[in-house]
Amino acid sequence: MASLLVAVAPLFAPSVAQAQSNLIAQGSGTIEEIRVAGTQRIDPTTVVSYLEVKPGDGFDSSRIDASLKSLFATGLFADVTLRQEGRTLIVQVVENPIINRIAFEGNYRLEADTLNKEVSLRPRVVYTRTKVQSDVQRILELYRRSGRF
Repeated sequence: MASLLVAVAPLFAPSVAQAQSNLIAQGSGTIEEIRVAGTQRIDPTTVVSYLEVKPGDGFDSSRIDASLKSLFATGLFADVTLRQEGRTLIVQVVENPIINRIAFEGNYRLEADTLNKEVSLRPRVVYTRTKVQSDVQRILELYRRSGRF
């Protein structure tokens, strides 16, 4: 249950990032450069490929917001911030972690192999709270079907 509480913490990240992207003034010049910061495993060119703007485009707040949504929709990032510094668009990201291993604790009624077949999360997959919440629901349903919950 403690892991569920940790997974709920980043729920407000998109709204904070959304508010921060609104700091970009409409029509305030042309984007000369896009700089990506905060990547660890993901190549910065991959981040840029999800943007709705490119160098030479204007600082259009609706396209910047669409870029923000596009980056969050990938499921690769826990947080994204877009900001303007002069004629440079700064894309600050925090990558979601990679799952190293999955362990089930406290499951006395069902075997770990049974639970493992039920969940979609696997080692070496990007962790997202949505996937965890989905798997928790699957496990609860499995316990209900077996008359244990």
